[in-house]
Amino acid sequence: MASEAPRRGRGRRGGAWRVAGDLPLSLRYAMQGLGYGFVSQRNFRIHVITGAVVFGLGLWLQLSLDRLAVLVLTVAAVLVLELLNTAIESVVDLAIGRRFHPLAKIAKDCAAAAVLVAALAAVLIAALLLVPALLLRLGL
Repeated sequence: MASEAPRRGRGRRGGAWRVAGDLPLSLRYAMQGLGYGFVSQRNFRIHVITGAVVFGLGLWLQLSLDRLAVLVLTVAAVLVLELLNTAIESVVDLAIGRRFHPLAKIAKDCAAAAVLVAALAAVLIAALLLVPALLLRLGL
């Protein structure tokens, strides 16, 4: 009986309330969440594209591996927070529907603020790592 549980959840998101019984199913749910974030969230797409451009610029500027790792971690932190923001918004909407509630507003605003803080920090870190190398590359 326990071996049937993961099979029922495969192929349909309708079984998402079940705990994933194996690693491939867990990975599948994670990929579905990533796909949902990319397809439905404009800001997530902006962060993905911006991160790719920044990482490409870092490669072009031949930054050291530790500096590239900092860029990757910084971009990943923004993407993770954007996904958590989406999850929080969805749970709040599920809990209260289309009604206004001041606590729901606080939850959504704080989740969005977390993304904003991370994005601003990412811009600052990218500037600190990329601008000196870019100026050197341009001979300025």
